[in-house]
Amino acid sequence: MRRLSNDDVACWLVKSAGRPAELEPTGWQAVRRCLRPSYRLGLMAAGQPCLLWVSGARDPGVAAVGRLAGVPGDDDRVELDLLPLRAPVERSALLADGRFRAAEVIRMAAGSNPSYLRSDQLAAVLERLADDDRDAWGLTPP
Repeated sequence: MRRLSNDDVACWLVKSAGRPAELEPTGWQAVRRCLRPSYRLGLMAAGQPCLLWVSGARDPGVAAVGRLAGVPGDDDRVELDLLPLRAPVERSALLADGRFRAAEVIRMAAGSNPSYLRSDQLAAVLERLADDDRDAWGLTPP
């Protein structure tokens, strides 16, 4: 398996076993998430786009969009500025899109944080966001 480069990463994807209790669809919120120590942490920079992916049997998929608020710290945690989605993007809807089926989060569901999306995979998510959520995030589909 080859190493990622900045050119591969259109968006970081941080997984959670469940929707964090502190997230409510009321606006931007700061959240800290644990990451596995790896070379990927060195590719992360403040301001990069990120998604919060909820895994598991209950409503898996994209629950929030946002940006990295900083770089991972010595404790391998990263601050995320997240906007919880009023209408989460369900895993089943993304699986129906051929661009997303090859995403690392699908191929290696038990993989560690952080994961990532390529630009075509991110486009599949963006196209399924409610207009208000996409506009607030500041990204548009290609």
